[in-house]
Amino acid sequence: MSSSLGTLFRISTWGESHGPGVGVVVDGCPPRIPLTVEDIQHELDRRRPGQSKIVTPRKEDDKAEILSGVLDGLTLGTPIGLFVRNTDQRPSAYTEMQQAYRPSHADYTYDAKYGIRAVSGGGRSSARETIGRVAAGAIARKVLQHTLPAYECLAYVKSIKDIEAKVPDKLTFEHIESNIVRTCDGEAAERMIHLIETVRSEGNSVGGVVECQVRGVPPGLGEPVFDKLEADLAKAMLSLPATKGFEIGSGFSGTLMTGLEHNDEFYMDGSSVRTRTNRSGGIQGGISNGEDIVFRVAFKPTATVLREQKTITNDKQETTLSARGRHDACVLPRAVPMVEAMVHLVLADHFLRQRAQCG
Repeated sequence: MSSSLGTLFRISTWGESHGPGVGVVVDGCPPRIPLTVEDIQHELDRRRPGQSKIVTPRKEDDKAEILSGVLDGLTLGTPIGLFVRNTDQRPSAYTEMQQAYRPSHADYTYDAKYGIRAVSGGGRSSARETIGRVAAGAIARKVLQHTLPAYECLAYVKSIKDIEAKVPDKLTFEHIESNIVRTCDGEAAERMIHLIETVRSEGNSVGGVVECQVRGVPPGLGEPVFDKLEADLAKAMLSLPATKGFEIGSGFSGTLMTGLEHNDEFYMDGSSVRTRTNRSGGIQGGISNGEDIVFRVAFKPTATVLREQKTITNDKQETTLSARGRHDACVLPRAVPMVEAMVHLVLADHFLRQRAQCG
């Protein structure tokens, strides 16, 4: 159950970081949605390791295989099985971790919960688990665009450590993909690249914030009380590896305003209900209001650092550990397509739920 997400558009991911491969089963995808393996591969290529000089050098092509649920370029309405093979496993890099817990990793907590764990690469706690999410997110995006032609989701690196990007008024996908950091500010991108290369040379890591703008979402998506749209988005984002914070709209800065300053006043734009400001981040009362959904996700510095640290062994003995292996000094550039995928999954599920209940 812990590896599944969604109510009507439901996914279940599986596989370990250094096992034969990873994958996902997508259940509830409507039939007759145009879908090719290239649609999925495009997003996996944005997520894969080894794509630039500032990400982990692990060499994985991450080639997607569609095992079921698609025929002649159209979804069948039956479960869609997707598989990506692991080809560059190096379990020898994790020998010391069989006994010594890596600080701030899931090694100790997995042992505490299960009494057993996949040592190599962290098993299910590895970011390779997100391959299934990104592949399924590509399908969810096709479902949304099939009915909502104006739908667009743009995530980008807002900041890395104390370097913050300036966001252009008319943000585009091309802005984001114009640099290897996946930020929207060329000058900030150069400074971010230099910072990542510097901390990596020191055997260290840095974190930052991914911001996301979602356009073309109709009003009415989201369920009152427990399945509020922002609550499901928060759960989806905080389920990603290395996440430590979520805020939507004005977020924590809204606490510094009065009600009159914070309220989004309504007005009519032709036949459409609009708000003059968007401090609500496109969601009010847990339901989308038709404005852009805007939120931010905080990613901690990568837990694996190539420096000696104090830790304990699985038999409770104090020791030190110097991590080995191939790791990102900053997860932010590869986290961008992961954030977008989780948006697609949540919104596709809520779209189908809204259509089922209200027509």
